[in-house]
Amino acid sequence: MADNLKKRKILFLCTGNSCRSQMAEGWGRYLHGSIADFFSAGVAEHGLNPLAVKVMAEEGVDISAHFSKTIDRVEGINFDLVITVCSNADENCPVFPQKTKVIHHGFDDPPRMAASTASEEEALDNYRQVRDEIYIYVKELFELPGEVKK
Repeated sequence: MADNLKKRKILFLCTGNSCRSQMAEGWGRYLHGSIADFFSAGVAEHGLNPLAVKVMAEEGVDISAHFSKTIDRVEGINFDLVITVCSNADENCPVFPQKTKVIHHGFDDPPRMAASTASEEEALDNYRQVRDEIYIYVKELFELPGEVKK
């Protein structure tokens, strides 16, 4: 594959790689998998959130085989773009090579939002809200093929 046709490598980085970054990776693969390779990781490892899996499945995106991993598990991959999706990851983002563009686009934390809900259905509404916000962001990530939106 010619250099200018090489797929971009994009990492979504979050605190625990359990929810927001996993959903973003799932949407990335689903929406733009033909033009970029998507990954996710966390500054810590909190395990894959089952409610995130559930709300993504509602939209036909299967992330059930994803697993929570720390940034060191994706070491050696030359990312073109790293997107931090929470303030903790933004503040604790490791240093990447100069050619890697690092941007921040924060999303609310569904487990924190759902902590005071009375039922799983109410909790799922919080996850759906963030899922849909991530969908819009990832969908619009590429304004034109090969051009990343800031």
